[in-house]
Amino acid sequence: MARVRLSVQERREELLRAAVEQIEARGVAAVRIADVASTLGVSNALVLYHFSTKEKLVAAAFAYAAEDDLAQLSKLLGRRTTALRRLRSAVRWYAPTGQAKGWRLWIEGWAAALREPALQEATRDLDRRWKAAIAEVIAEGVAAGEFRCPDPMGAALRLTALLDGLAVQLTSYPGAVSRGRAQEWVDEALARELGLAEVPSSGHA
Repeated sequence: MARVRLSVQERREELLRAAVEQIEARGVAAVRIADVASTLGVSNALVLYHFSTKEKLVAAAFAYAAEDDLAQLSKLLGRRTTALRRLRSAVRWYAPTGQAKGWRLWIEGWAAALREPALQEATRDLDRRWKAAIAEVIAEGVAAGEFRCPDPMGAALRLTALLDGLAVQLTSYPGAVSRGRAQEWVDEALARELGLAEVPSSGHA
């Protein structure tokens, strides 16, 4: 059956979706241009026409994978409710116990970024955007008198560092910490950063 002719943007998105799937299945180091091309039944040359190198394809794939999550984050933080409610919703969603990005994909990306400058630039930009969005809402809550936080950006960095670290534990070392305990720690960390009474422990192991 003849393939439907796609626009340039549609073709790029198709290639990026395939690249994300291959990275998740094979890892950054092992994935090849040929793997992405074979998945879609297209030539290696077509993939290279759009991205020129494997490194650029991988960096673009990670950026593409993050856009939906960034859009969801923006939606959660832009709701017409208190800053505290928005922050709690966003942090719970982003946490490794929530519904945010595929953590296995991102752990793979962080490791590969140590060796690949293009990927490092892409992951750094995405990380910066997430922290800036959280810090902005923390500052809004401080201005509205909802809570206290002398350093919104520092708080955003500490919160995301905890979330990322817990993601590594839950993804790479199953059983190292329970999902319930991880969620407790996230809730407690947010409360501490905002000068609120800590959430009572529910007794998870």
